[in-house]
Amino acid sequence: MDMVTRRRGPLGTLGLSAVVATLLLAACQSQAAPLPGQSGTQAPSAPARPAATSGAQTSDPAVEVADCPPSGAATQLTGAGATFPAPLYTRWFAEYRNICGVEINYQAIGSGGGIRQHTERTVDFGASDGILTSQQFEAAPGTIMVPMTAGAEAIVVNLPGIARGQLKLSPETLAGIFLGEITKWNDPRIAADNQGMNLPDQDVIVVHRSDGSGTTFIFVDYLSKVSTAWRDRVGVGTSVDWPVGLGGEGNAGVAGQVRQLPGAVGYVELAYAVQNNMTWAAVKNAGGRFVEPSLEGATVAMEGVTLPDDMQVMITNTNRPDGYPIAGFTWMLVYEDQADSAKAQTLTHFLWWALHDGQSIGPELEYAPLSSEAVSKAEALVMQITAGGDPLLP
Repeated sequence: MDMVTRRRGPLGTLGLSAVVATLLLAACQSQAAPLPGQSGTQAPSAPARPAATSGAQTSDPAVEVADCPPSGAATQLTGAGATFPAPLYTRWFAEYRNICGVEINYQAIGSGGGIRQHTERTVDFGASDGILTSQQFEAAPGTIMVPMTAGAEAIVVNLPGIARGQLKLSPETLAGIFLGEITKWNDPRIAADNQGMNLPDQDVIVVHRSDGSGTTFIFVDYLSKVSTAWRDRVGVGTSVDWPVGLGGEGNAGVAGQVRQLPGAVGYVELAYAVQNNMTWAAVKNAGGRFVEPSLEGATVAMEGVTLPDDMQVMITNTNRPDGYPIAGFTWMLVYEDQADSAKAQTLTHFLWWALHDGQSIGPELEYAPLSSEAVSKAEALVMQITAGGDPLLP
């Protein structure tokens, strides 16, 4: 098989709107389809396709990885977890199938479900937007968290007559809303951030995730950093005891509730807000600026932290003046030593492809490509993966 440097690889094309529409329909389903655990068959040779420049710069261009998994590698993988990156993952899996003939069945059931299925070893990889707790690592020894992309969370509202980005929310006000302390949209605390705006005398309807969620983890991690009341009364986790509000399953479920209920406010990954043409608020960051959610704001937040080798770091409440404060990485969860060599070969190859060629797809869907430093650290994590103790990548 021809060898290529890891900075380049083939990319197919796919209609964006069709892919995202399919994803959102699947994410709205309340029950996930069974996840098969079958061993894969031999991978076919990939057709020749033109190379495309990767969106990420790599640390060592001398390392070479084949265009596709080797002969005998699995042609099917299963995964489950976070809805936060699901639009991007759906696109990645379709592109990778076009290139290498590998089917990846991913169920966007929330980070909590992804961690559980990873721990139970019922899928080939899990996915989470939240860092595993020490207890979760103990239950799944040998877990590696490979960062895949970063993104922003939008605070979405249903307030007729108010345009996207027009409503401003300070950290204290946002915490007060989700603590149930602010119950009207014309509350003086909201009005203080929105001088001159005609705020309605309307009930605030809080919408939050009902499932275990990494999107929730990012949001409540932010609230815990900016509000001592939130930190002391609610805390951080993929699931928390919400003081107030209605629950929606998945990002799509929250988006759907907010769209249907006048006066509603919730939090969703930016891609869902864009796809559903939702109104979002500008959030005051640590530098005192009101910033709308964006790919650029998430990128600034990502570049504003020191990255540890294990890449287990939160990037909420950035101190960068242009950074958006509610942003985070999302990770795939894999075991360092794999039991199934055929699947392990395909899994590591896909991870490598996603960290390089796949990064250029992210901006189309409002995800921030990993920085060169993050890619280098992610490469080192993927190269730790073995099958029966034998390395899988050069």
